[in-house]
Amino acid sequence: MSENQLPNDVMIPEEDERLLAECRLETFRSGGPGGQHQNATESGVRLVHLPTGVRVVARDERSQYRNRSIALKRLRDKLADLIREPKLRVTSRVPASERAKRLQDKRKHARKKDLRKRPDLDDK
Repeated sequence: MSENQLPNDVMIPEEDERLLAECRLETFRSGGPGGQHQNATESGVRLVHLPTGVRVVARDERSQYRNRSIALKRLRDKLADLIREPKLRVTSRVPASERAKRLQDKRKHARKKDLRKRPDLDDK
């Protein structure tokens, strides 16, 4: 399984409880700016989706409960991105009129550069 694709049999559950049952929930001290409260409580949340190995982290809020809901939303978004099929690229072509204009401009530029050359000294 590549990192960019979900296995065919994996479905994203609608309910948060069922999605949490498929994940490993880890809490940690989030650290960073925020003072004593953020450094003293384990408010950071990391979710690892066990069937796919997709990992998300939320440490935005002071509340572990709010961080868990943020992490669940991020996990849903990541899983949805992995399921989504990329659109096929439509190759484009340069129109004939534009190609002719480019060639004409190149010829004009080449003539201008030819005029900058020193004249040949044929004194015979």
